[in-house]
Amino acid sequence: MQTALARADIDEVLESEVFIDVSRLRKCARHGIPDELRGEVWKYLLGVEKSDRSNELTQRRARHAAYQEIDKENADVSKRVRGEASRYLQRTRKEGLLDPHTAPGTFEAVICAYLNCNNHVDYSPALVQMCAPFVITMKSECDVYSCFERLVDTLAESSQAANINKRVAQFLSYFRTLLPELYTYFEEEELDIGEWAASWLRHLLAKELPTACVLALWDVYFALPDFIDFHPFVCLAILRHLKDSLEDLEQSEIRSMLLRLPKLDIQRIVGQAFNIRSELQARYGSVGTRRISH
Repeated sequence: MQTALARADIDEVLESEVFIDVSRLRKCARHGIPDELRGEVWKYLLGVEKSDRSNELTQRRARHAAYQEIDKENADVSKRVRGEASRYLQRTRKEGLLDPHTAPGTFEAVICAYLNCNNHVDYSPALVQMCAPFVITMKSECDVYSCFERLVDTLAESSQAANINKRVAQFLSYFRTLLPELYTYFEEEELDIGEWAASWLRHLLAKELPTACVLALWDVYFALPDFIDFHPFVCLAILRHLKDSLEDLEQSEIRSMLLRLPKLDIQRIVGQAFNIRSELQARYGSVGTRRISH
């Protein structure tokens, strides 16, 4: 029933011929976006499509033309992208979300195009996981590229070495305050906390969560103006949710679970994350905000 209501609300917004009410889309997205509408909604939430539809076709043609002009050949990267895409497809094949025949080419074209336009960015296998939700949700390769570019650019500053180190340190401080017993247990098990924490924070859990959970989580993130700053509280909520299970495991098993998380109720986790943010704000004061630029 709730899904049907969400679909009806989103359909009503998207059917407007003059202006897309992005604020209303954000409210809808916070509760989850139906699979068949996700790609269209994400484009508005990320600012790839503009709310004013008066010049929509002209802007869309210009964006597609600009994408066609980008060089998508990169001999140094292509083989690695295809290899990582193949591993991703193999790992997620039971989910049946991607066409194994066409998806590798899309990954290769989009990621090579992005790297060719951003020479300062080094290839990382995580780019495939970050790109996958867009390949899953969008039919147009150009739309995949535009949304992937917007997200990676938004994350770029916070993912720089100095900034990620600060974010990890801040996260570990929150972790130690919120879950002291689990933090101590990780230390006793000599777990490399920095290893998994950096990956969790840097890649929005795209590498660690099951794909369906990533899609549901990003529905919420793209609806928020400060999702980069909110993300650590989601990570803390996951740790709190898994605390009892993690405390029954040994080092190698803990590491395996943290790097391949089980299926989670994302709406529940997000609700806990808001509560945790309020709890920590009461102790630490303001945690700051960072807005996605459109």
